[in-house]
This record gives sequence, C-alpha cells and structure tokens, in this order.
Amino acid sequence: MQAGLFEATSVPEMVAPSRHDEPSHHQEPSHHDEPSHHDEPSHHDEPSQHEGPGQHEGHAKPPLDERRVSDWLAANLPAATPPFRFTLVAGGHSNLTYRVDDANGRSFALRRPPRGSLLPTAHDMAREHRVVSALWPTAVPVPQVFALCEDTEVSGASFYVMDFVDGLVVRDEETCRSGLSEAARRQASWSIADTLAAIHALDVDEVGLGDLARRDGYIERQLRRWMDQFTHSRVAGDEGSGTTALVEAVHAKLAARVPPQAGLALVHGDYRLDNTVLGEDGSVLAVLDWEICTLGDPLADLGLLMVYWAEAGEEASLLGVSPTALPGFATRAELCARYEASTKRDLSLLGFYVAFGYWKLACILQGVYARYAAGAQAGDPSGVEGFARQVARLAEMAMTALDEL
Repeated sequence: MQAGLFEATSVPEMVAPSRHDEPSHHQEPSHHDEPSHHDEPSHHDEPSQHEGPGQHEGHAKPPLDERRVSDWLAANLPAATPPFRFTLVAGGHSNLTYRVDDANGRSFALRRPPRGSLLPTAHDMAREHRVVSALWPTAVPVPQVFALCEDTEVSGASFYVMDFVDGLVVRDEETCRSGLSEAARRQASWSIADTLAAIHALDVDEVGLGDLARRDGYIERQLRRWMDQFTHSRVAGDEGSGTTALVEAVHAKLAARVPPQAGLALVHGDYRLDNTVLGEDGSVLAVLDWEICTLGDPLADLGLLMVYWAEAGEEASLLGVSPTALPGFATRAELCARYEASTKRDLSLLGFYVAFGYWKLACILQGVYARYAAGAQAGDPSGVEGFARQVARLAEMAMTALDEL
C-alpha cells in the first residue's frame, strides 16, 4: 500500500444517510440516488438495536400502538409469548428500534421508520428485512429475522422483528475500557476485518440479492448524489469561508480519478466498529444497520472504515475520539493487511477510497450543519460553528489524501 496513506487525523462518530442509496433497476432512481438535503441524521440519532435508553433521555417516545402490535406479534410470531413490554432503544430521524421483551423473558428487536412524512421509498423496511434475511444463512453474522409487517394499519408504518443480540456496542472510550480487555480489542480488530471480508465474499446472486441495485458505476453515482446533497445544504454567510470551493475542487479531482470498480460486492455503506455487536472476547456477533446497503465497489467500505478507525497519538477531532485509539486495537495498516490477506484484493488504490470517504462525510455533515444553522436562527447558536469547522477539516483531509496518491 501507499506510504503515508494513513497519516491523516482521526474522525469521530459522524453521520449517515437515512435511506439506501441505490435503487434496483426496476425502482425509481430519483428516490434513492438523490437524497433530499434534510434527510441525513447524525449518528447519535441513528438507531442501533443496542444503544442504551439513557443516551436518549428527554426524547419524546415515538408513537407505537402497543396494543395492536402486541396482537400482531401474538398472531404472527410463534416464538414470542404475550404480554409484551416495549422499550424504545434508540430514536431519531432515521429508523427506530424497540426492544420487545415477552412473558418468558425472551427479547426481540423491532425496527420501524421514524415519525413524520416520508418519501414512498425512504426507510424501506421490506428492503432491510430482505437483506438481513438473505444474510442470515451465510457466514456474515446478523440477527435472525422472524417477521415482517407491511400492514400500516397495525402501527402507522411497516416494521420487522428480529432477534435481540446480547453483546457490546462500543461507541466511546468508557464503554471500551470497561467492556473490552486489550486482548479483546485486538480480537475485535481482526474480527472487524474478517467480517468485512466475509460480506464482500458473498455471491450476491447466490444469496438472492443480485437485483438489489445497479451493479456498475458505483463511485460515479455516489459522487453525483453527495455533491447534490452538499449543494442543497449551503448555509447563508458561509460564502467567504472557502469550504464550498474546496469541496467542489475535491469532487472534481475525485471524478477525474475514479478507478475501475474493484469487482461487485454487497456494500454495507456505513461499516464501522459501533455498527457491530461484540462478544466478550471481541468477536463480531452481529453487524447492524443495513438500511443503506447496496451493490457496488467493496473498497468503498474499507476506505470509509479507515476514515473512522482512529489511531493513538492522532489529533483529537472536533466531535470526539474513536475508541480504536485505545491500546490493543490494530492499526489501520494492520487491518488492511488482514483484509488483503483474506480477500486477495489489490489495495494499491485504496487511498482514493479513503479520500472519497472523507469527502462523502464532509457532504453529509454539511446537511446536518445546515439543519442546525437553520434552527439556531431562532434559538441558541452555540455549537453551530463547530459543524462548519468539521466540514472544512474533512474536506481538507480528503484533499490531502488525494494529493498523496
């Protein structure tokens, strides 16, 4: 791999798009390839089935018709025994996750769209259900899916039910220090790399996902999508900051240097440490949050993982520090070597995908910044400038990564 590829500074928990990014060939592309500028939640709004309720204290409980859902579960989920207790595990602008405990003490996870009006194809529960169901018999660890309800009369939206996987979701240093020994952190590193290799080794036709999305032009479509996202998320008063010109310059350089697609794979779209459930020894028990997965270039997943994977001694980010900087975790180079040994995939152009990952996150965070800036006009403006600085920093890191190619 290229020298100096992983010398950039770390990136904290960032933001992820709230719906899948690529339509199948028989779907309307406009609903998936081009997201609306207000539809990108932060990762703190992003639901993981294991995020602690205390992290969302103060949030109003979204509507869930517990009586109707209980009746539906009793009729359609033989493994569950009523009565049921529902706990909102995580909620926000993206998909909501409830923990459902039955009378026998068994726990399930229920996923449904958020409140508010949605595009017809946004937060597609049937699609997410289809993907996770297809992966269950494979080597990719996912929760077992039990049932899908597409009758919106039951609870106002479709939802699906899967197993609740007990384990550790590492979102911060405190959780990591208390939950994983240094040996377990090392094992988590190898398991993260091996699991990504397993995802990318899947034969998408064999598992029934061959028509999930278009198969070619992945990076080109992503560049169009996120440039449009950034353009629609401009903030008044930022014209002289230079950030817009930098983002556009990076986009132009990326577009001019798109490498040939490195094969066809199922692309998770937001693969990182805290989108997995870990066992006590650090092994990945389940990969979560498949709502934006698609078909495309596997190196996009690895490049984005490198962006998220901080190392010890790096510059602290504006929004926090990744727990992977703690002792025991592998370095980015070691992760890549592990992935490369497993997949035999050529990583000589990985620097392009790292640059793309930084740029993509800059565009996504710009959407969050625009929403916060709009809200601050009528309230407390504190913190808004931090978003602007982080967008600029991510764009700078993208340009630096491109210059090192």
